[in-house]
Amino acid sequence: MPRTAVTPLMVSVRTVRRFILGCQGLWPGRRSAGRPGTRQALHQSGLVQVDPLNVVARSHDLALHARVWDYRPEHLDHVLYTSREFFDYGGTLYVLPMGELPYWRVHMARRAAEPKSRAFAADYMQLLTALREDISSRGAVASRDYAGPRRRSRFRSDKATARALRHLWLTGELMTYGRRGFERLYALRGDVAPVDVQHAATPDEADDFFARKALALLGLATAPDWARRFRHLARRRADPDGERRRLDDLLTSGTAVRTQVGDGTALYLLGERAKELEAVERGSVPRAWRTPRADTLTEATFLPPLEFVTARGRAAQWFDFDYVWEVYKPATERRWGYYVMPIMYGDRLVGRADLRMDRAARTLIVPHLWLERAATARDADFVRALGLGLRRLAEWAGGDDVRIGATSPTGLRGSLARSGRVE
Repeated sequence: MPRTAVTPLMVSVRTVRRFILGCQGLWPGRRSAGRPGTRQALHQSGLVQVDPLNVVARSHDLALHARVWDYRPEHLDHVLYTSREFFDYGGTLYVLPMGELPYWRVHMARRAAEPKSRAFAADYMQLLTALREDISSRGAVASRDYAGPRRRSRFRSDKATARALRHLWLTGELMTYGRRGFERLYALRGDVAPVDVQHAATPDEADDFFARKALALLGLATAPDWARRFRHLARRRADPDGERRRLDDLLTSGTAVRTQVGDGTALYLLGERAKELEAVERGSVPRAWRTPRADTLTEATFLPPLEFVTARGRAAQWFDFDYVWEVYKPATERRWGYYVMPIMYGDRLVGRADLRMDRAARTLIVPHLWLERAATARDADFVRALGLGLRRLAEWAGGDDVRIGATSPTGLRGSLARSGRVE
């Protein structure tokens, strides 16, 4: 970007929205297809959060469905467990590029050095040693492989063994070899990771990497948002002075550049993405972002509850959309519903839908669908796009029909029915 931190490019809030979505592969629409597209989307997004709950589909599969034409869950399984191009890791479980493993090994080592981890390792030293020896000789194992009286005599209780396996996984000695259903199979790192990524980066290399990755994930970030994401990735404690120096170093080197929203808010992005930001501000779509098929104005997209762009309060900052996942709240305390997904139309979050898949009836059930503004329901193009999005989601999840319950505003249900896409 031919501008300095003193004279930053001014951008609109609409540009911020589009750029954040575009950096995550969500705008202006799906860019790629099939297994190659899955690989591309995972690299583009930088991480996808994994969750086992399967109401419509699992959250990570919904995230990839929103980014990849003709996505199927077996595409993710292949790049994770066959080609080993990605791995899963973390207390908040993410799918990550395998090439990042050397940096994540520093994160893992920092976790191992924390008092809680050190205390566990001391208390369960014999169990951890026994598990290392057993996995070394047997290969991949699941936690349930240590259930039953005969195995308990050596490996303690089932609960203790499960905790010990997870400790070895979180601290980097074990990795996910595969899945048995959704149950993790653990194996030694050397039996999972390719040889060229088994080494550990230096702490400085890892911190430099995570500083860049934090910006890459966020697309555009305030300094506090970047610092929080950096600490989370690098597993570091808050250090405001050190974080300011690190961000200044990124700016000085050109790795990061500064821009500004009309209200004066300073935002930061990777320097290599500056031309894309300028293109979006001009009203263009960067060439690498263009979609070969329908865009998000032609077909609405349903974002999963754990979508990086919208989860944990991020939807409110730039999309003016109040979103909290209520699945773990008691029914009486929910404002919206059990499994509610934001609806994206163009570059806006225009509503939300409570969804579940009735697999026996092969029907996507929508108990309630809400729009943020009633006027949106009078837009025929939107109604058509919403119907197309619902139909595509249903068919992808294995359904033949879509059944709508209540809508807010009430007239939307009739408009959708007349569109011929839903009941």
